[in-house]
Amino acid sequence: MLRNVAAGVDGTPESLAAAHWAAQEALRRGVALSLVHAWRSHPRPAPYVPLGSTEHQWAEQLLKEAVDSVRAAHPVLGISARTVCEAPVPALLTAAEEAELLVLGSLGLGGLAGFVTGSVSQRVVGRCTRPVVLVRAGQSTADEHLPAVDGVAPEEIPEIPFRAVVLGLDLSQPCDELLEFAFDAARRRAADLRVVHVFKAPSGPVPGPGGPAAEEEALVAALRPWRGKHPDVSVTETVVEGRAGAELVRAATGAGLVVVGRRTGTGRAGPGPHIGPVTHAVLHHVHCPVAVVPHP
Repeated sequence: MLRNVAAGVDGTPESLAAAHWAAQEALRRGVALSLVHAWRSHPRPAPYVPLGSTEHQWAEQLLKEAVDSVRAAHPVLGISARTVCEAPVPALLTAAEEAELLVLGSLGLGGLAGFVTGSVSQRVVGRCTRPVVLVRAGQSTADEHLPAVDGVAPEEIPEIPFRAVVLGLDLSQPCDELLEFAFDAARRRAADLRVVHVFKAPSGPVPGPGGPAAEEEALVAALRPWRGKHPDVSVTETVVEGRAGAELVRAATGAGLVVVGRRTGTGRAGPGPHIGPVTHAVLHHVHCPVAVVPHP
């Protein structure tokens, strides 16, 4: 089956930013874009539905506006679009199963209500088996690039180097899916890849065998095969002691994309969808797009 990049749209600025980010990613990958809008039927039209319009008609209008906006910016991109009369979470999870990745807005008051307040985006991220990218309102293609120098026209922005891709890597579980996504993202953008590993020093009166030097050696070893697979990707490693969430948020300053993982197995919180405290912190506090990659 042919893959695509999918995006959920709901009429909010956040979802429109996600749709445009997804369109650019689809072009990078050489695949089509699939836009999905989930709506629910109620005995009486919801308050946000304009007078004289049915919920279905309003859903179709919202989707058409998103398609028109993306098509105007990317006329050569293949775009499919559909409305689904279904709850948003299962509709988006179904769309993700047919895609290479799913892109959602990270804030909003509509169907993809704000990630900071929980709800749809958080539940999708916690359950999706495909990578999910969260995009905030106001993000544009230009934001992925380093600042333009004086005299560079907007249409020349694609020629300006991309901002770095930042990968948060836990050496206790350096999974292939996470590393492959990060290296591939950097390669497609011809961007630097900054790998950040945060560790905690052993507690107790007697220092353990670890420490920064040992952690750096382990990080270099974990990245060595991936450097071989992607020799064209410029990689820098950073090892820092501290709280992983706070350090990753700090490392994300100036980045174009942050990549973090999400374990799909049962964790300490028990069975069910979880995103983990580090990924949770990054999603709440990082302002650039964040990719959450599920892994065992």
